[in-house]
Amino acid sequence: MTGALIAFEGLDQSGKQTQAERLRDRLIAMGRRVRLLSFPDYTTAIGQEIGRALRGERQYPADVMQLLYVANRYEWKPEIERERASGAVILCDRYLASSVAYGEAQGLDGAWLRDAQRYLPQPDLTLLLDIPPEVSAQRKIVDRDAYERDLALLARVRDSYLRQLGASWLRVDASRDRGAVAEDVSAAIVPLLRGLTSTSL
Repeated sequence: MTGALIAFEGLDQSGKQTQAERLRDRLIAMGRRVRLLSFPDYTTAIGQEIGRALRGERQYPADVMQLLYVANRYEWKPEIERERASGAVILCDRYLASSVAYGEAQGLDGAWLRDAQRYLPQPDLTLLLDIPPEVSAQRKIVDRDAYERDLALLARVRDSYLRQLGASWLRVDASRDRGAVAEDVSAAIVPLLRGLTSTSL
């Protein structure tokens, strides 16, 4: 079977992890090998530094933060390439578009951020789980990080995500019931995987 790379994008509390886990379980039940990744990966040295910055223990300008996020993904590049080549479906909770969205929201050049990631494996499909910032705030009341507390920033992030929508993207209204969202995700993914492989699921 041909492998695939699918990215889940959206604001915090949009259900990215939940939907990625549901899709993973469904694909495994269909006989596919699945790898679920979440970015940033706080277990690496770069990821640990990102975590310190998000907790307010470090102060970095916006461009340095985005470079840390990008570098964190490059740490995983060889593994993603190996898994994809071996036929696995890789599901990413956040990926390339996050740096563009959050970077643009902070005044950075989106083209620069896309260029910095051009050597990373590109997604076969990016799923935008779209919710308004107010919904994000309602779903998580306490322990919000620096990004989650700034609703004006999140509004700009959402605008960037919507501008990035293209042929290999699908926008899903994630303010609905989780089951309804999961059905929309599956309806998009299963035909995609069938189109990428000559072996029927």
